[in-house]
Amino acid sequence: MRLIADGATPTSRLALVEDFETDNGYAFELARLLFLAVGDRIGFEDGKPVVVRLSGERLVPVGGWSTRCGIRAGRRR
Repeated sequence: MRLIADGATPTSRLALVEDFETDNGYAFELARLLFLAVGDRIGFEDGKPVVVRLSGERLVPVGGWSTRCGIRAGRRR
């Protein structure tokens, strides 16, 4: 599922996330799975993902950046 991480666009459905992959080959691998609820907004601050819940609560998930190389399953064109 492609998520827009602009800090303003709310998620449209429930999602269980294991990492945030960027279009340029990097991924923020989460230390543990993250549940996103409808209405959560995702952004990046100081190089880390930040999730803002519909209630206004802010979460900064624990994890680290890695590079991705090659084509992942389901992404072939």
